[in-house]
Amino acid sequence: MPLLDHLRELRTRVFRAALAVAVGTVLAFVFYEQLLDFLTRPYTQIEPELADQGIDTNLVITGIGGAFQFQLKISVVAGIVISSPVWLWQLWAFVLPALHRNERKWALLLTAVGFPLFAAGVALAYVILPKAILVLIGFVPEGFASLVSGAEYYDFVLRMMLVFGVAAEIPLVVVMLNRLGAVSGAQLVRARPWTVIGLFVFAAVATPSTDPLTMLFLAVPMTALYLVSEIIARVTDRRRASAAGDDLADDELSPL
Repeated sequence: MPLLDHLRELRTRVFRAALAVAVGTVLAFVFYEQLLDFLTRPYTQIEPELADQGIDTNLVITGIGGAFQFQLKISVVAGIVISSPVWLWQLWAFVLPALHRNERKWALLLTAVGFPLFAAGVALAYVILPKAILVLIGFVPEGFASLVSGAEYYDFVLRMMLVFGVAAEIPLVVVMLNRLGAVSGAQLVRARPWTVIGLFVFAAVATPSTDPLTMLFLAVPMTALYLVSEIIARVTDRRRASAAGDDLADDELSPL
């Protein structure tokens, strides 16, 4: 296909993706109250517990245009998430013709496994958000009130979900590196102590809340997923070695 045809196709697919995001943003704007309730539920859940501790806390929006900016920001991000099947398909359809059959298979596998892992990480972040917020606001000294701006709270929630979602992709990355021959199962076993330490350090740095409890909620599942990927890599190595041994002639020496 000539270069100009590629550019025309790219323009068409970018336009379709942008249109899908715009439609998703409008839908999110219409259902803003439901989205806001979903996002603030972790905060409202812990308000009675904070009240029992004598801490008065409220979500606030500052500035004349702050409420509109807050609603627009939530709607745009929600629109991107809602329209993700459309713009991901447009991206996939543009790249697909350039891939070989084997590459297409692996790309589909990555998508099929990667999305559920990311969604599981986001769900875990949402579950532990109330505990993280409770721990952090619990440090407010007696006699002080806690006023949390809506923008600050939204950024905190978004960062938590993104960090947990990306962290859940660790086994997928490890398995793919093993399939590509970059690392072996034996190397993963030898590097396990340092890898686990690195995962805990990453969890301590990446979690926006910076409290030990949230760090453990991130580090422990990451470590478990790494151990699972290590097992998969070792099984893959054994199958690969077995297949290589089957291909040898009767009078050929095996490298093993």
